[in-house]
Amino acid sequence: MTEETDAKPPTVTPARVVIALCLVAPFVAMLWVGSYAKVDPTFIGIPFFYWYQMVWVLISTALTMVAYKLWQRDQRARKGGASA
Repeated sequence: MTEETDAKPPTVTPARVVIALCLVAPFVAMLWVGSYAKVDPTFIGIPFFYWYQMVWVLISTALTMVAYKLWQRDQRARKGGASA
């Protein structure tokens, strides 16, 4: 075999960096408690501390879906475009 056919795609790609950021962002947001450990502003009577965390549940779901779709696309590209 020649070097061209043995060449593997790079391990770190822009898509994989975006995937990592999508998965890490919710952890960073929730672990940085000092940024949201407050009462004001309230939203329909709910202190900021609580509604901020609930919003991140929704954001985390969306980011995980984006990461999953990007991962599927990345895997299809690595397998030569075969549909799964």
